[in-house]
Amino acid sequence: MVRPRLCRRIVFNPKITYFKPQGVPIRFLEIVKLTTEEIEAYRLRHIENLEQKKAAKRMKTSQSTYQRILYSAYKKIADALINGKAIKIIKNLDNLDK
Repeated sequence: MVRPRLCRRIVFNPKITYFKPQGVPIRFLEIVKLTTEEIEAYRLRHIENLEQKKAAKRMKTSQSTYQRILYSAYKKIADALINGKAIKIIKNLDNLDK
Protein backbone atom coordinates (compact mmCIF):
# COMPACT_ATOMS: atom_id res chain seq x y z
CA MET A 1 0.00 0.00 0.00
CA VAL A 2 1.33 3.43 -0.96
CA ARG A 3 1.71 5.95 1.83
CA PRO A 4 -0.48 9.05 1.30
CA ARG A 5 1.33 12.30 0.53
CA LEU A 6 1.27 14.91 3.26
CA CYS A 7 -0.06 18.35 2.49
CA ARG A 8 2.89 20.74 2.60
CA ARG A 9 2.52 24.47 2.96
CA ILE A 10 3.48 26.28 -0.23
CA VAL A 11 3.10 30.06 -0.18
CA PHE A 12 4.81 30.97 -3.45
CA ASN A 13 2.66 30.73 -6.57
CA PRO A 14 4.83 31.60 -9.59
CA LYS A 15 3.28 33.69 -12.34
CA ILE A 16 5.99 32.60 -14.76
CA THR A 17 6.29 28.82 -15.13
CA TYR A 18 8.79 28.44 -17.99
CA PHE A 19 12.43 29.44 -18.26
CA LYS A 20 14.59 28.61 -21.26
CA PRO A 21 17.92 29.45 -22.86
CA GLN A 22 17.72 32.52 -25.07
CA GLY A 23 17.67 32.03 -28.82
CA VAL A 24 16.67 28.35 -28.83
CA PRO A 25 13.07 27.43 -29.70
CA ILE A 26 11.38 25.46 -26.92
CA ARG A 27 10.65 22.57 -29.30
CA PHE A 28 14.40 21.86 -29.53
CA LEU A 29 14.97 21.78 -25.78
CA GLU A 30 14.68 19.09 -23.17
CA ILE A 31 12.50 20.20 -20.26
CA VAL A 32 13.36 19.84 -16.58
CA LYS A 33 10.22 19.80 -14.43
CA LEU A 34 10.36 21.42 -11.00
CA THR A 35 7.46 21.02 -8.59
CA THR A 36 6.07 23.96 -6.63
CA GLU A 37 7.37 22.14 -3.52
CA GLU A 38 10.92 22.28 -4.90
CA ILE A 39 10.60 25.95 -5.85
CA GLU A 40 9.19 26.79 -2.41
CA ALA A 41 12.07 24.99 -0.66
CA TYR A 42 14.57 26.82 -2.89
CA ARG A 43 12.84 30.17 -2.27
CA LEU A 44 12.80 29.74 1.49
CA ARG A 45 16.50 28.89 1.56
CA HIS A 46 17.85 31.42 -0.93
CA ILE A 47 15.35 34.30 -1.02
CA GLU A 48 14.11 34.21 2.58
CA ASN A 49 17.56 33.06 3.82
CA LEU A 50 16.04 30.56 6.25
CA GLU A 51 18.00 27.71 7.78
CA GLN A 52 16.70 24.20 7.09
CA LYS A 53 14.90 23.79 10.43
CA LYS A 54 12.94 27.02 10.05
CA ALA A 55 12.22 26.41 6.37
CA ALA A 56 11.00 22.87 7.10
CA LYS A 57 8.74 24.21 9.83
CA ARG A 58 7.31 26.81 7.42
CA MET A 59 6.57 24.06 4.88
CA LYS A 60 5.09 21.87 7.64
CA THR A 61 7.44 18.99 6.94
CA SER A 62 10.40 17.31 8.62
CA GLN A 63 13.90 18.68 8.19
CA SER A 64 15.02 15.53 6.38
CA THR A 65 12.13 15.76 3.91
CA TYR A 66 12.81 19.46 3.37
CA GLN A 67 16.47 18.67 2.68
CA ARG A 68 15.50 15.96 0.17
CA ILE A 69 13.16 18.39 -1.64
CA LEU A 70 15.81 21.14 -1.67
CA TYR A 71 18.54 18.86 -3.05
CA SER A 72 16.17 17.62 -5.72
CA ALA A 73 15.63 21.26 -6.76
CA TYR A 74 19.40 21.89 -6.75
CA LYS A 75 20.03 18.91 -9.01
CA LYS A 76 17.31 19.85 -11.50
CA ILE A 77 18.30 23.53 -11.67
CA ALA A 78 21.97 22.64 -12.15
CA ASP A 79 21.06 20.15 -14.91
CA ALA A 80 19.05 22.82 -16.74
CA LEU A 81 21.75 25.50 -16.44
CA ILE A 82 24.74 23.31 -17.28
CA ASN A 83 23.08 21.32 -20.08
CA GLY A 84 21.02 24.11 -21.66
CA LYS A 85 17.57 22.74 -20.82
CA ALA A 86 14.30 24.56 -20.24
CA ILE A 87 12.72 24.64 -16.77
CA LYS A 88 8.99 24.13 -16.31
CA ILE A 89 7.37 24.69 -12.92
CA ILE A 90 4.48 22.31 -12.34
CA LYS A 91 1.81 22.37 -9.65
CA ASN A 92 2.19 18.80 -8.35
CA LEU A 93 3.85 15.46 -8.83
CA ASP A 94 0.94 14.10 -10.89
CA ASN A 95 2.14 16.25 -13.82
CA LEU A 96 5.77 15.06 -13.79
CA ASP A 97 5.27 12.65 -16.67
CA LYS A 98 3.25 15.01 -18.84
